[in-house]
Amino acid sequence: MGTGPSQPSSIKTESISAIDLDEMNKYAKLQTRIDRKYIVTPGICNALLANADVNGRVLEINTQRNTPYQSVYFDTPNLDLHRAAAYRRRPRFKARTRYYKQTNTAMLEVKTKDGRGKTIKSRTKYDPTTLDVLTEEARQYITSITGDTKIVSNLQYTLTTQYQRTTIVDLYTQTRITCDEFLTCTDWENNTLSFPMIILETKSSQHPSPFDMWLWNNRHRPTRISKYCTTLAVLHPDLPSNKWHQTIKNYYPVPVS
Repeated sequence: MGTGPSQPSSIKTESISAIDLDEMNKYAKLQTRIDRKYIVTPGICNALLANADVNGRVLEINTQRNTPYQSVYFDTPNLDLHRAAAYRRRPRFKARTRYYKQTNTAMLEVKTKDGRGKTIKSRTKYDPTTLDVLTEEARQYITSITGDTKIVSNLQYTLTTQYQRTTIVDLYTQTRITCDEFLTCTDWENNTLSFPMIILETKSSQHPSPFDMWLWNNRHRPTRISKYCTTLAVLHPDLPSNKWHQTIKNYYPVPVS
């Protein structure tokens, strides 16, 4: 499995100075954070980047500012992790591998929530040649974080997402925003769905970021969307979807089988 070729980005960052990954992580690694997501057009995304009150730097890797991402998600045969998110059960988690094409590296990631609703992301290096398979060592790692031996023992490949990401960090507030475009998702039955909008995600440790403030001041509110859960609810209408019903109704196209 591998990410597709990069596409010409609609996100304009020519006026923003670059920052490399090591330097960005010094300012805003944010493995424990508050996430807010928004669905916008390219025009709104570019207006945000041009006008938000930030000391912005755009992540640049190997001279490229638009990074191809691939995430492979795992769930049980009954999709228990999807259902836990749909019904807002606690505790719950997501498990995925993530591949970075530009550096040919991969990570195993586990996302959980703390008692205050902050996202905690734990990650460890992974073999890029086995992205859609969980090794025994990987299952042990997930279990060490979640404590859920039963669920982890039944995890199997469920969904692949591919998209292109632009990341901007604000040096003033040590917050950042990711801008994801060209999202395409394929499930275990090879059903495919492409998403036509840009998904913004702000990441801050406590207070709303300047990116959030600009969006709120321009009447853009956070939207409930999960690349994994919302897509599965669209591709498989028998799954619970009330949590994302309005998002699906407003933004999602009809899936292609």
